[in-house]
Amino acid sequence: MIHINFKSISPKLFVASVIPPVVVALFACIAFSLVNTNVVKKNVATAANAGMYKLKGDVQEILQPNMDKMSNWQAIVKEIHEEAALARVIKGISKDMAQDTMFYYATSISRFKSGGFFLNNAGWIPDEDWEPEDRDWFKAAIENKGFFTFTEPYVDARTGKTCTTFSQAVTNAGGTVLGVAAMDVILDELSELVKKGRLSKHSSACILLSDGRYLVTSDSTQSADKNYFTPEKEKRLQKAGFSRESFLDGKEKSFIYDSRFYAVTQIGSTPWLVLTEGPVSDFNANFRQNLSIILIIMLLLGGISAFINVCLLSSMREKEKAVASKLASEIQNLAVSSKENAATSQDQSASVKEIVATMEDNTVLSENISQKISGVTQVASKTNDDVAEGVAYLEENVNQLKEIASANQDTINGIKSLGDKIENIWDIVSLINSVADQAKIIAFNAELEASSAGEAGKNFHIVATEIRRLADGIIDGTKEIKSKITEIQQSSDSLILLSESGTEKIQNGVQTASALSERFASIKNASEITAESSKEITTIIQQQAMASEQILITLKQIASGTESFSAATENISSASQQLKSIAENLSK
Repeated sequence: MIHINFKSISPKLFVASVIPPVVVALFACIAFSLVNTNVVKKNVATAANAGMYKLKGDVQEILQPNMDKMSNWQAIVKEIHEEAALARVIKGISKDMAQDTMFYYATSISRFKSGGFFLNNAGWIPDEDWEPEDRDWFKAAIENKGFFTFTEPYVDARTGKTCTTFSQAVTNAGGTVLGVAAMDVILDELSELVKKGRLSKHSSACILLSDGRYLVTSDSTQSADKNYFTPEKEKRLQKAGFSRESFLDGKEKSFIYDSRFYAVTQIGSTPWLVLTEGPVSDFNANFRQNLSIILIIMLLLGGISAFINVCLLSSMREKEKAVASKLASEIQNLAVSSKENAATSQDQSASVKEIVATMEDNTVLSENISQKISGVTQVASKTNDDVAEGVAYLEENVNQLKEIASANQDTINGIKSLGDKIENIWDIVSLINSVADQAKIIAFNAELEASSAGEAGKNFHIVATEIRRLADGIIDGTKEIKSKITEIQQSSDSLILLSESGTEKIQNGVQTASALSERFASIKNASEITAESSKEITTIIQQQAMASEQILITLKQIASGTESFSAATENISSASQQLKSIAENLSK
């Protein structure tokens, strides 16, 4: 058990023992706080970006299939612009739509005029005075000339739900507007996605219009007639370096300011922006708890360390007295040993002379090694240059293989796209076949009427016969077209299989070349290390030669010093007597 005698320890020494552990504990806590704060900020930024991308992807997953249907509709209308045929197509493309989603098409000609009509997939019949040309979705689509347009949110009279309409003008090959296709998007589904997109308890997510108003939000108190930019938020963003226009410019941005995180980006080709924000404090609650625990532990360790220091100092004071008495006896022994050293120094002087002769031979050998190492350094440098050139060639080869793989993938995508377009031709051929069948029936009826008319229907009979022959020719032609389409599809499938096989081999080549490039890079690093090591060895050998010369000089000085060592030992003997008296005083 350690006995602590605090009277033997001065106040200054006591303070010096206690303060350092406490200061170290405080500094450790401060350093941990700073490091953990930076880690939390990086994690928050990463989480904000991930939440923003996920919400953006979920919204696009809802919108993109409908926008694709709109694009496909435009391609169909360019080929067929007949009301009955388009009505059948609308029913086909709307089978997999959501229940409340409405798809409709209005011609550029008023529906009340000849050649004008209005179609929709819900069987909705508008009022007598309802005119598409007066609607915002129709006007905006005409003004945007083929680009997608989105209307302001409104309450749909048919479903009673809040929705928005996106539309697109349909033009023919000459650029003339044939009509406008539009689709209603119910915002309830987007609202559910936004509520799920919250990152933490006090954070929020929303979809904004281009002017800053809310489209949908996770907070039910923020409706579409309210603007995100309250005076407080606008002032905070201005301090962070963003104006209202720069914040809503559609460019992706994420940052942390004033203990809050922000992440905003535009949703595809829409004018909408997805925004996630919230306090950073939601993510650092655990950090504060851990910091408190670590602070307590560090202070406890500092107190224990201070207590141990005091115990050790007390023990050291007790041992000092014993050391002083022992020092006196040891000094007496030192006096005897100094006389023995005088004799030993004579023998050491002769040994030093022999070492001097050996060091002179070692200096000559070091110079020869230095010359050999210089040659090795030149060879290593040449090898390093050759390997670096080989690595550059391999990198160029890998890049060319990647370009070939990318081009081959583009070819596969083009062939697949061609196959999709060929599928659309089947519908057109079927429609042509149907029209030809009807023409045959009409021609047959016309022949019957001409036969009953006698001589007066003779010419009409000839015309009907020609029409029926033409219809037969059309049916035969569509059969030939179907046969050719089947051959094209088979050839397209074969090309896709061959291209995908080629892509796999190219990818294997890229991987092999990349692995080889890594091997060469490793060899290059090894050769660089070898060249550098050779240079360092040359420098070390040169330094060794210089050191050897210095050692020779030093040994010569030692030889002369040993001669005076004997005289010095006599002085040590007299000094030992004086130290003995000092040790006695120290013990007292």
